[in-house]
Amino acid sequence: MKALIYHGPGDMSWSEAPKPQVLNPGDAIVRVETTTICGTDLHILKGDVPAVQPGRILGHEGVGTVVEVGPGVHDITVGDRVLISCIKSCGHCSNCRVGLYSHCLGEEGQSGIGWILGHLIDGTQAEYARIPYADNSLHKIPENVSNIEAVMLSDILPTGFEIGVLAGRVNPGDVVAVIGAGPVGLAAVATAGLCGAGTIVAIDRDTNRLDQAQGFGATDTVNSTHVDWQSQVLALTDGEGVDVAIEAVGLPETFTMAVDLARQGGRIANIGVHGASVELALQDLWIRNIGITMGLVNTNTTPMLLKLVAQHKIPVAKFATHFFTLDRMIHAYDTFARASETKALKVIINRASALA
Repeated sequence: MKALIYHGPGDMSWSEAPKPQVLNPGDAIVRVETTTICGTDLHILKGDVPAVQPGRILGHEGVGTVVEVGPGVHDITVGDRVLISCIKSCGHCSNCRVGLYSHCLGEEGQSGIGWILGHLIDGTQAEYARIPYADNSLHKIPENVSNIEAVMLSDILPTGFEIGVLAGRVNPGDVVAVIGAGPVGLAAVATAGLCGAGTIVAIDRDTNRLDQAQGFGATDTVNSTHVDWQSQVLALTDGEGVDVAIEAVGLPETFTMAVDLARQGGRIANIGVHGASVELALQDLWIRNIGITMGLVNTNTTPMLLKLVAQHKIPVAKFATHFFTLDRMIHAYDTFARASETKALKVIINRASALA
């Protein structure tokens, strides 16, 4: 088969690779029909995720058709159209039993981490992918949900909701600031209303993404290139700061922006993948009663979010802005990496030219 292979920082190729085989009883082999590129993939290419070794097939998002299952798979069958979760779950370890799938202790890849696709084992940016613990790591897709809609639930939608909105404890009427209007930030914007956020402020340097944010539910937008950006945000509150600041970029300066915006007793929910150390001024924060959360998505809300998408409650198809076929994977990476120029949110890569 063909696959997107990582050769080290800054180096990748669309090359021949062995077709995956069932290795364990709980495995399924999925014929990938639709995949996409995540900001985390760009972090890998920059060398920010050293656990990813040269030779790894990248990608942790996808939709496809099951073509083979191991003898231990009971709920997924050959022919099922499935959503591939970015997090694997064995379903029976101590962490999985309490819903901490992000730290599944199953034996695949590396003990204690749920994100293994395109990280510790080969991923989904390929013609076929092996999915461990298929009964828990794959989700059957309702007929009225398209591949394009479904692939947004592999990662960005549950990540924005769980690590941004839920971890940030968004309450009815809250003022929420989302710093970074990229795909994950927009997922937080799109789902903040599920918890009753009253004001949702999208903050970014990119005017196109700020315009896009309004279509995902932002009540207000602020361009952070303006010298008075912070005053603009505070003017939307009682002057004390926001209830929840969601950091969705992964840079020291954007984390500092979140700290500066939070009100006394406010919460900071860090979604961004950080490749550099961030200074945490505890000498200033402790007396402000600031709560800070961060983490890797568990995807335990995926079934619920899939129902909402099927009911057209969340406009996930709007994330898709550019379309490619698998053989143009390198071009898709180039488009996604230059999002400020190309105005890309999520690039959709299909096995064939059909967009459904």
